[in-house]
Amino acid sequence: MPLTPGESDRLLLHLEATLAQRRRDRGLLLNVPEARALIADAVCEWARDGLSLVDARERAEHLLSADDVLPGVAEALGEIRVEARFDDGTRLVVVKDPCGPVASTTAEDVENWAPVSSGMIEIGNEASTAIGLTSHIHLAEVNPRLRLDRSAAFGMRLAIPTGETVWLNAGQVVQLPMAAIAGERVVVGNTGVIDGRLDDPAVRARALATLRDCGYLDIVDGEMVGNAASAEAAIAALMANRNAARGESS
Repeated sequence: MPLTPGESDRLLLHLEATLAQRRRDRGLLLNVPEARALIADAVCEWARDGLSLVDARERAEHLLSADDVLPGVAEALGEIRVEARFDDGTRLVVVKDPCGPVASTTAEDVENWAPVSSGMIEIGNEASTAIGLTSHIHLAEVNPRLRLDRSAAFGMRLAIPTGETVWLNAGQVVQLPMAAIAGERVVVGNTGVIDGRLDDPAVRARALATLRDCGYLDIVDGEMVGNAASAEAAIAALMANRNAARGESS
């Protein structure tokens, strides 16, 4: 069975982490790629075991110390980012200073950044846990338990500094700046509902309809679409949709 780009990346990460662990077992100090792979792979496995994002991140913060890595690696590893599939969906885990104190960014901090943006969008977290957002992700495809106007967010990203994460606490509703995705405006991967050009009307219509049908929380013409139950099952519904599409094309 052909692998998706995400599945191929996951296997490659696991191979890198396995090699890093073998070298660590031999008493070698890890370099930056080895330490990063080991921590990222562990987060993905803890997510598979059923741990929450918070628990997985806390474990990752203590997996390695400065004594486990080569000189200078602890300073170079200011942040490790990995997207892991938890029981409640695929979420970005950001481990800040894995060999030192952890710092995080809140939604309130955005007010002090004054980023260049093309508008504001209201996003509400209807999950029972905090959810992080970064500048790299396509806003229309963010966590299904975040309520926002996904049509307005289509083709957009958060207008925040690269490398920063905005955390929305459970029940929190915020206004955040957004900007159009630049470059060739082609999105491949993530939820897999686009895999094409953002400016293609057919791609846009299909993607938004699929997200809503799978249970992603949305706002359409001012009306709330979806509920907590549908959002919790959205990832499973999306995967079933993708598998069915693969079956039809094979």
